[in-house]
Amino acid sequence: MKAGYATADFIVRPLAEADLPQVMELEHQGYSHPWSESVFRDCFRVNYRLLGLAEGESLAGYAVLALMYDEGHLLNLCIAPRHRRHGLARVLLRHVLKEAVSGGMGKVILEVRAGNLSAQRLYLSEGFTVIGKRPGYYPDPGGREDALVMSLSFSGD
Repeated sequence: MKAGYATADFIVRPLAEADLPQVMELEHQGYSHPWSESVFRDCFRVNYRLLGLAEGESLAGYAVLALMYDEGHLLNLCIAPRHRRHGLARVLLRHVLKEAVSGGMGKVILEVRAGNLSAQRLYLSEGFTVIGKRPGYYPDPGGREDALVMSLSFSGD
């Protein structure tokens, strides 16, 4: 973690629908093809966990985890551009993984852009492995970009 950042200044908490304006602002800052507000609204269901990384009233990031049978699917993890490269994505990811374990999940899977090397390094350093590829999965200004599918098992599989 870089100087000037203390994870104690940030808390991870469940997101509420009242957080959507800040979530949408971060989503548009973070992605060239952001999710719509209706997609986020659709995630406020029992089998989803929406977590916010907050510094006071301000969101620095968020994550969306779907719980399906025995598998968690990390659908979205975003850190505000001004807070990146300070270890906050790792803090949030570890909370997501705790949510998956407490929800009885045996593993978590995710897709990550083939070109997003910093995210790949984070996931690999937390124990994820690449288990496949989804060609043309993500929209991209130049057409489509492949996704790597990554998995982390909690049961030793």
